Amino acid sequence: MFLDQIVKDNRRELEIRKHSFPLSMLKKMALMQPPLIDLASALRGDRMQIIAEVKKASPSRGIIRHDFNPVEIAQTYAANGASAISVLTEALYFKGSLSHLRDIKKALRNKGIPLLRKDFIHDPYQVYESRAYGADSLLLIVAILTPEKLEELLLLSHELGMNCLVEVHSKAELEIALKSEARIIGLNNRDLKTFTVDLTVTQRLRPLILEDRIVVSESGINDRSDLEKLKKCAVDAVLIGESLMAAADIAEKMKKLLAGDF
Repeated sequence: MFLDQIVKDNRRELEIRKHSFPLSMLKKMALMQPPLIDLASALRGDRMQIIAEVKKASPSRGIIRHDFNPVEIAQTYAANGASAISVLTEALYFKGSLSHLRDIKKALRNKGIPLLRKDFIHDPYQVYESRAYGADSLLLIVAILTPEKLEELLLLSHELGMNCLVEVHSKAELEIALKSEARIIGLNNRDLKTFTVDLTVTQRLRPLILEDRIVVSESGINDRSDLEKLKKCAVDAVLIGESLMAAADIAEKMKKLLAGDF
């Protein structure tokens, strides 16, 4: 399974980072970061919110954007209505970097827009790492975590003041997320085992979630017609990556997505 290989490689890379950058140093870095910006508050409102993603590549598409400047892209998102910005930091398959997160945080420090670290997080070290490099929140993928590990990482994140986007793709995964302390549930329309995309994942799973959780639909969202479908599902926000990153004019794409009443 391709997901298993990604996680295996991720664990190997993490062990290298642990040896070169001790946890004690990360904790000191985390304390030096500016105050957190609350993701949950940013995703609530009268209209559907957009989490815009900074992502150079993906396993399914390869390089998505060749003229990739993560700071400029994030600044464009911030100037054109993004409620939050997701930053891919996984290096091998998505060509991301923690330095992208750090640099974007520095550039947007006074904009009041929360940053979400998106990676294959499975270890407490990565939670401290997220905060140390400027993340206000982080992604936790139920498919790669035991319920016990999910709870551990959620608890630590909340102790550090960070919200988590807890991502699910199936009813079984959603049941695990709903039993946890997750405040924000991400419904991933992409199957991480096959990388196929189906927006009906959100349509099927959304009715199973009570109003006390914030719900984000992720992946496969390309245009206004997709947003119209998801609006009917009453999701609070959408996470959009590839269609924005592939756009010739990102600002214009954002304006088209946000035009009208959502």
